[in-house]
Amino acid sequence: MKKITLLFIATLITASCFAQQELAFPFQGGKDVMNKFFKDNIDVSSDMVKRKVTGTAVFKFTSDTTGAIKKIIIYYADDVSLVTPIIEALKKSDGKWIVPFREKTHDFLIPFSVNFSPPANAGASLQKAVYDFDRARKPVLATNQIPLDMVTLLPAVVINYQIN
Repeated sequence: MKKITLLFIATLITASCFAQQELAFPFQGGKDVMNKFFKDNIDVSSDMVKRKVTGTAVFKFTSDTTGAIKKIIIYYADDVSLVTPIIEALKKSDGKWIVPFREKTHDFLIPFSVNFSPPANAGASLQKAVYDFDRARKPVLATNQIPLDMVTLLPAVVINYQIN
């Protein structure tokens, strides 16, 4: 009876060790490093600052065992101007992704939120600029079914930029 109990405990400990291997954060260095990487590498252009661009964008990408990004799909973006800087930052993250154990490729879903920090004395001109952007924005939408398969939803990356 003692041998069976000892074998059962050893099996549980071994299974929990493998579970830890499966649940590692998929970016080298963890969540905080990932957030810092994207905050440093998403280039908010002067045109975006001038237009007061804000919004959300959701991307799906595939990474292989070397951490290289193989495919990027835009699920949704509030404005087309959000797409280019985020794709460029995703390309810079090539080689930093960790694919779960025993998989050749893995899909990740990552949302981005881009906002500006308003000045202390926001006036009517800022309100007009925000309204003009909202009225003229060109959203990017998926118009066809996109299968999710086995995808890992990553935490949202929030980008705040300063305006004058």
